[in-house]
Amino acid sequence: MAEINNSGYDTIIIGAGQAGLSAGYFLKKLGTKFIILTKDKKIGNIWRERWDSLRLFTPVYYNKLPGMDFPSDDPDYLPDKNETADFLETYAVKFNLPVCLNTEVIEIEGGDHSFTIKTESKIYTSKNVIVATGAFHHPHIPDFAGDISDSVFQVHSSCYKNPEELKDGDVLVVGAGSSGLQIATEIMEQKESKRNVWLSGPDTGTFPRRIFGIDIYHFLAATVFRVPIKSLPGRIIKSVSYRHGDLALRPTYKKMIKAGVKRVGRTIGVKNGNPVLENNISLNVNNIIWCTGFRYNFNWINLDIFNSKGFPVHNRGIVRKVPGIYFLGLHFQYTISSSLLGGVRKDAGYIVDYIANNS
Repeated sequence: MAEINNSGYDTIIIGAGQAGLSAGYFLKKLGTKFIILTKDKKIGNIWRERWDSLRLFTPVYYNKLPGMDFPSDDPDYLPDKNETADFLETYAVKFNLPVCLNTEVIEIEGGDHSFTIKTESKIYTSKNVIVATGAFHHPHIPDFAGDISDSVFQVHSSCYKNPEELKDGDVLVVGAGSSGLQIATEIMEQKESKRNVWLSGPDTGTFPRRIFGIDIYHFLAATVFRVPIKSLPGRIIKSVSYRHGDLALRPTYKKMIKAGVKRVGRTIGVKNGNPVLENNISLNVNNIIWCTGFRYNFNWINLDIFNSKGFPVHNRGIVRKVPGIYFLGLHFQYTISSSLLGGVRKDAGYIVDYIANNS
């Protein structure tokens, strides 16, 4: 039976990624009693566990958290996954944030500024809860993947590490976003590779890294990344993203084409154990890497605050129906950058401000 923690908190944050740590920074300044709960064994593990060569597509000058810049002598540098993980860990230490590791929340119940947060070993109580588990919960793989031949090695991008783990033979990478481009290029560039590598998915378009010598992210950070999703331009951006996917960085795309990766259409099904493309061509491959994104999972939150698709009904992270519960780091929470390392700080400050004035 779980041990009841009777020393109730003003706020409990669930998740110790960039969203949870940013909220912790503002709560620390507020002087309120709070704790951050995370199932991870180490801060930054969500980054350390991704594929070996992963790099962020945003540069270090943009990837700042409140009170601390990303350390680098080159502001245009694209950090790798381990540097990103180390940055988060250093951040938590610098501001002495109360992070409780190895603590997975299995249920939240209650409401109206009186919540019970259950873990395997303890039960916590809190006036407020900030759910900062981010935008990447359960890897999504299409149902028809189960009909593909057992001889084909299949892995989701969240579990893929490097080309060495693949079987000999050709590779199909499904999903033409930034992850798919990076992984397909890495496999094709493998030393002495004799594979065919196909990248499946619609061409979402590209954008340059520099215009007239100026880094494109200076423009994006000042314009597109700030557009509220509920505005007309924001709704258009969100709609295009959901229908066609996000634009890819042009240098990454050019590198992929130069390496010899072959572009093909969407993967829509299976025939005789092989994946089938939208033009009914069947590919005989030995490996498939699913870069098909993630789906939210909030089944552990026992509150009537979700729509028919299981997504929380909120206004900039604030749930009006049940006072005291908040969400942070959701995809398109307030702007296109709400789930990005450098974009979450404004949402975090807004929510903590709201808590200070409404608890």
